[in-house]
Amino acid sequence: LGLTVCTILALEAVNSAIEAVVDLVSPDYHELARTAKDAAAGAMVFAVIGSLLVAVAIFGPRLWALVMG
Repeated sequence: LGLTVCTILALEAVNSAIEAVVDLVSPDYHELARTAKDAAAGAMVFAVIGSLLVAVAIFGPRLWALVMG
């Protein structure tokens, strides 16, 4: 679980760096800049989904047993 949290934090830093570099290189709107930012954000979405799946795999059985009694 700690590894997934660290992965999310690292990817968020990479996402922020990509957005900053794109803004520096291309302050005006450009389709390639939008594509780069969207791809970085998409990577974050997949990482978050993966971390949620890990959390469900770890905590799901216990929560299910707790809820079902």
